[in-house]
Amino acid sequence: MRPRYEAPLAPAAQVGHDEDMKSLLCLLSLLLAGAAPDSAERDPGGTYRLVGEQDVASGLRLQADGRFQYFLSAGALDERSQGRWRSAGGEVILTTEPRPVPPVFRPGPAARAGGTALSVKVSFPGGGGIAGVDLRIGFDEGPPVETYTQEDGWTLAADEKRVPRWIELQVPMHDFASPRFPIDLAAGNALAFTLVPNDLGVFDFTGVRVETARKALIVHRGGARLRYEAVRE
Repeated sequence: MRPRYEAPLAPAAQVGHDEDMKSLLCLLSLLLAGAAPDSAERDPGGTYRLVGEQDVASGLRLQADGRFQYFLSAGALDERSQGRWRSAGGEVILTTEPRPVPPVFRPGPAARAGGTALSVKVSFPGGGGIAGVDLRIGFDEGPPVETYTQEDGWTLAADEKRVPRWIELQVPMHDFASPRFPIDLAAGNALAFTLVPNDLGVFDFTGVRVETARKALIVHRGGARLRYEAVRE
């Protein structure tokens, strides 16, 4: 804040108050320094919790030893992360360690099944079908079909007469999608995929901007600004 004067001081008064002005200017400089944004200079270490979001619980701890811990829980979604942190230029750089290995959809051999032109099942490595995997199936003509699996899989509607050509699988909750797999009905019409989790649920902070604010951190993620406020410990 700059000092604001309605009118200049008269010369006599100015001479009489030189020492006072020096003291005032010194104090003013200290006040200006104290009012400067502290986001780039303060130590951001501590514990923070997410605020302003409904039905979401999340925390971030920046430890004094340069390590961090993170968790988020929102409905069926659970995330966690840990690694190293450092402060630079008004931001906190988070490096997830070890670097998470992303999950993969592994296609199995196609089989033959009656009663439908196409069926799809997604399972865990140990067996057991997975519900809620999004499917996008393209055909020889027209728009693709967008649907999702049940635990016992998915089957193409009987009134669908187009020929399936490719399939994509996705778990939007974890921002995870497969490449496009071709469909060869001559090899089989019952498709099986295994979801290999690897580090599914471990969030990778690579490229995620974390801005320091007064007693808070602002996490820029997916177009959203998530505010984490400091918790008094």
